[in-house]
Amino acid sequence: MASLAGMSDTSGAGGPRPERAVGAAGTGGVDDLTPLEQPSAQFAPGTAVSGPDPVLMPSRPEDWPAFLRARIDDQVEEAAVSVETLREAPSGDRVVLELWNDVQVALARAGAAASLFSEVHPDAAVRDLAEQGLQRVQQLATDLLLDDAVYAQLAGLDRTDPQTGADVFEGDDDAETARRVLAHTLRDFRRAGVDRDDATRARLRELAAQETELGQRFARGIRDGRTVTRVPASAVAALPEDWRAEHPVAEDGTVAVSTDYPDTGPFLTFSTDASARRAVAAASQDLGWPENDEVLRELLTLRAEHARLLGYDGWADFDAEVKMVGSGDAVMPFVDRIAAAAEEPAQRDLDRLSARARAEHPDAVIDMSSWRHWAEVLRREEHEVDAQHVRRYFDVQRVTAGLLEVTGRLFGLHFTEVPAASWHPEVSTYDVSLDAERIGRIHLDLHPREGKFNHAAQFSLTSGLRGRQLAEGVLVCNFGRGLMEHGEVVTLFHEFGHLVHHVLAGRHDWERFSGVACEWDFVEAPSQMLEEWAWDHRTLALFARDDAGEVIPVDLVTRMRQADELATAVGVRRQLLFAAMSHVFHEEVPADFAARTAELAERYSPVGTLPGGHMHAGFGHLVGYGPAYYTYEWSLVIAKDLFSAFDAEDLLAPEVARRYRDAVLVPGGSRDAAAMVRDFLGRDHDERAFEQWLAR
Repeated sequence: MASLAGMSDTSGAGGPRPERAVGAAGTGGVDDLTPLEQPSAQFAPGTAVSGPDPVLMPSRPEDWPAFLRARIDDQVEEAAVSVETLREAPSGDRVVLELWNDVQVALARAGAAASLFSEVHPDAAVRDLAEQGLQRVQQLATDLLLDDAVYAQLAGLDRTDPQTGADVFEGDDDAETARRVLAHTLRDFRRAGVDRDDATRARLRELAAQETELGQRFARGIRDGRTVTRVPASAVAALPEDWRAEHPVAEDGTVAVSTDYPDTGPFLTFSTDASARRAVAAASQDLGWPENDEVLRELLTLRAEHARLLGYDGWADFDAEVKMVGSGDAVMPFVDRIAAAAEEPAQRDLDRLSARARAEHPDAVIDMSSWRHWAEVLRREEHEVDAQHVRRYFDVQRVTAGLLEVTGRLFGLHFTEVPAASWHPEVSTYDVSLDAERIGRIHLDLHPREGKFNHAAQFSLTSGLRGRQLAEGVLVCNFGRGLMEHGEVVTLFHEFGHLVHHVLAGRHDWERFSGVACEWDFVEAPSQMLEEWAWDHRTLALFARDDAGEVIPVDLVTRMRQADELATAVGVRRQLLFAAMSHVFHEEVPADFAARTAELAERYSPVGTLPGGHMHAGFGHLVGYGPAYYTYEWSLVIAKDLFSAFDAEDLLAPEVARRYRDAVLVPGGSRDAAAMVRDFLGRDHDERAFEQWLAR
């Protein structure tokens, strides 16, 4: 949204603005699809404020350390009190599980705040404080899962009465859910090693603490490893005008291109200078290197030891046990199956890119520094789609307002911008309501700055709990402050899908199942499906306008879709390289990460890496997703199947969207993902829709 987000900000500047609301029309109808007149247009009545209060953040920068300490330390203390009460509770009493839920709520509050503010707060000292807090929270969580007394109390609930045959949850309104919480919790204890001997448990504690610290170091190396490549002014001549305005020519005749993706993405797409593109691409490949090289090695080695102490063959097998894939052995066969399906269309597109490049430069090579550029050239020539022309329809403020309008119409939500203090003046805050009840609050932090998380992700601030705690989520991105490329619009829709999921699944009684709490290799599917709306003209016509007020033409959107198909399979193969890296690195811990990456690139993606690069050092998902980056393609297969249930001619019709909302998003983690998908589709999911999409 706007650079001043309508709140008391952390610098003390600015002030509150009036509330405004966007979202579902009062009737939920979609017949009047006129474009948005202004980003701040009124689409719905104000949100009814009821239920739990949101988190109140400081309005003065000097208050942040105290706020964060309280947010972390008070919740850690609250968790400790609940643990002691749990220990003293009567054995076999249902209250034990409720107390365990209290523990999880407190730890989640502390951990979410620590994780978020370690990545987004503009003050490095506050980020450091948050990192330290996260270490304490994760250490306590580890200690609890290795506490045999706490485990014994919970395990005592996993039984039936010998006389009646009833379990302790018999007769409860949510007995089935409570039993699921208990089963998952006992599994967590086993996977933590509670049943191991004292020496092994002590070592597991050490490993968990070291893994947390190494993971933070790896993320910090990426976040703080931003570098700049200076290129000749001539290399940016073909870049968009607003990009060039933000990148002035220095006295020495050069322009600075940073490793932030709002810099590198447009440069690699539009610059006609092959050597400059290669230099910028090489810099992006070395993000976090060399420091992260040994950090990663140590982390992977510790994870391997951790898994073996628990009786698993390796971390990949340990990780896969609780995912849809089920087993580490099933990951690479899936990757190879998708790679085989994408091989012919990817090679076809690569041949076309090579032929076009060599027609102009006989020695041209298609690699990670050039494939975007030549794909853009072909899109212009074959489909008359010029990304610079397209981006004039996508002002970031108008796109954001349109996104709220679209998701509001689909899912029956209202978004009301509210004055609220936050960590930075560019953050905008919205209350989210459904059926006149506030069910959540979202914060949008969309633009890059020094020291900020430098990719795109949704973070939790609080989990939603029925009648107890409001769901609050944060969208953290790094888009420019003016016009967006359409690919960035797609990314914004994707990440917002996570945010909607977090809020809609925030009305559970159990922390364990609140928010995006389903199997981790399913979490991307709802967001990937929402990307489809960013390609639909009827949807884009709500907000995609140029400065003269002209709505993006329908034939242009059609040609954009056709042009996008040019490199679809290339993109899939490139994603499969990352999937293979994440899995193979955890399985092997290669002696030379760069050399192994090059081998995997040869097998999966010829546009995946440059010789001499160190892409692994900046691959942040190696920590978060671990060996499970296959998730993106696994989820995409399901997303394409989910989308097949919608009417492609009327994507704004609410009926199917509301059924999807209730079947897939609202349950959170309270049901297996496969069961939720089956409920929505009326059958088990399969790969047919994905294969059809890939073969277009």
